[in-house]
Amino acid sequence: MQISFDSKKMKRRERRDKMFRVYSYAAIFMAGAFLVFFFGDIISTALSAFKQAELRVEVSYNEEAREMGGYALEEDLSYLVSRGFTRLIPNQIKQNHDLLGTSVEKWVLAESEVDQYLKGKPNRLRKDERKLVDKLLTEGRARLAFNIGFFKNGDSKLPEMAGIWSAAVGSFYVMLITLIFSFPLGVATAIYLEEFAPDNRLMQVIEVNINNLAAIPSILFGLLGLSIFINFLGVPRSSALAGGLTLSLMTLPVIIISTRAAINAIPDSIREGSLALGATRWQMVMTNVLPLSLPGILTGTIIGLARAIGETAPLMIVGMMAYIPEAPDGFTSAATVLPAQIYTWSSDSLRAFTERTSAGIIVLLAVMLVMNGAAIYFRNKYETKW
Repeated sequence: MQISFDSKKMKRRERRDKMFRVYSYAAIFMAGAFLVFFFGDIISTALSAFKQAELRVEVSYNEEAREMGGYALEEDLSYLVSRGFTRLIPNQIKQNHDLLGTSVEKWVLAESEVDQYLKGKPNRLRKDERKLVDKLLTEGRARLAFNIGFFKNGDSKLPEMAGIWSAAVGSFYVMLITLIFSFPLGVATAIYLEEFAPDNRLMQVIEVNINNLAAIPSILFGLLGLSIFINFLGVPRSSALAGGLTLSLMTLPVIIISTRAAINAIPDSIREGSLALGATRWQMVMTNVLPLSLPGILTGTIIGLARAIGETAPLMIVGMMAYIPEAPDGFTSAATVLPAQIYTWSSDSLRAFTERTSAGIIVLLAVMLVMNGAAIYFRNKYETKW
């Protein structure tokens, strides 16, 4: 039997193969370039948020300061100093009466327009105000210091006072509630469906609906949470409890599907060996199947939580977009989360909130990367290869 060889067809296939590789490399390059541009723009904008302008002024704790939050300076710099600082003076005097009648030279928070000017960004300072800031800079009385307030303050209408602490605490409470409710229920459901449920039409319908729930838009879970937890059960609106329960509904299908996949990956020989040694079906699941499938279960759970921590739409429905200046002190207190805080800052008209928006995105991405890294670590550490 003679095999004919068509050189033209071969060359045509080789050209197509080369073109396919070119298209593949081009797609990878474009994706990489987009990521570099995306992260480069966010990081370059966010870096300035980690520095904050400060002015060294002489603060006089007098009667006017106690009554109104005002203070006397050797030079009138009150319009360059943050109003957030002046509002704290009466409380400082109330907590320490010895301050009354004294004068202290200290570094205080500058107004946001001064901060933007020192960072070389567009601002609304007048020409005389810029000259005064330049004079203070020459005298060593103006500086850009590390913005510790960004990490320990809550939200504020003043950009120089705004921080992520209250949103970070709210995110922690929400994730804790999500984990407490979704993890045990999701794992138990997966064990029943995979090991104990009969193979009938009802179970097939349930499985199909679980798969469908994992793919529906997240905002629908917000509507479901509003209807069930707030309107029917009376859970406080805007609370971490309402947000956590709502995200539990969204995370539950992901945990069920990943747990079923991890359980299904266990060879039947493990089950048969355990049953042959006299173990009951429940003992076989608890002592053999569940421990061996734990890496896959943890991986799916962490990935589900990482997805939930970045959600905004369902939490908007349950009222977690509120202005929260203080960190919540419990699960039923009014709270917000990092994605909602980022959205609030991004919609503000003041330019100084732009850099805080990018800084909040960096913090949120760092949290998500840590969670995904933890999922990879647990999977590699406890994974059993058959």
